[in-house]
Amino acid sequence: MQRPWDDWDHILKVDPDKELVDGETYADVVTCGTDAIEVGGTTGVTEEKMADVVEACAEYDVPLYVEPSNPANVVHRGGVDGYLVPAVLNAGDIAWLSGVHKEWVRIDDDIDWARTFTEGYIVLNPDSAAAKLTQSDCDLDPEDVAAYAEVGERMLGQEIIYAEYSGTFGDPEVVAAAADALDEATLFYGGGIHDYESANTMAEHADTVIVGDLVHDEGVDAVAETVEGAKDATPATLGD
Repeated sequence: MQRPWDDWDHILKVDPDKELVDGETYADVVTCGTDAIEVGGTTGVTEEKMADVVEACAEYDVPLYVEPSNPANVVHRGGVDGYLVPAVLNAGDIAWLSGVHKEWVRIDDDIDWARTFTEGYIVLNPDSAAAKLTQSDCDLDPEDVAAYAEVGERMLGQEIIYAEYSGTFGDPEVVAAAADALDEATLFYGGGIHDYESANTMAEHADTVIVGDLVHDEGVDAVAETVEGAKDATPATLGD
């Protein structure tokens, strides 16, 4: 069965708690060439901020997904194609594997399960806000990361495994190990993608490269370079 993300080489993640570069609009952002827009952030995201960004992006013909960081900032409105919900596989605080998800289900009667998917996160930058919030164990070698990826896919049924370096460029060897451990799950990579070369390097291993802070720091022209880099890569074949 075709999954929405099967043909995505590049995702642009927009943080509702951050501003765009002066002079740029969400129209510029959405039309930069990315395959999908994901709206989410670790800290400072409110329902109002999330709604404002979703509304600005929803009118364009680019897949639009909400990544809620907590139940309070989930937005239901037309134009949203679905929800990508993090489940942090290496979290020290078990709430980030299932607890906050339980709370969302408890308080939200409008969840569309046909369009709601989980991402099996492996958080790998110990200095990141995500690592600190989730108390993730980031002292992992490639074999550990590969094992987490396999647990996510084989034991927990995750269709997406997300190697998250959040703000720093990761170790391609680690990302390659995660890729090699997967059978049918899609490997997302995020962290430190800032130009053609960095996107191209990680897209050799990951199925989908995610760019975030770059759009807020440098703007859409820089993001467009990463789109090109991701699409020019030749990823390894599953099982190689």
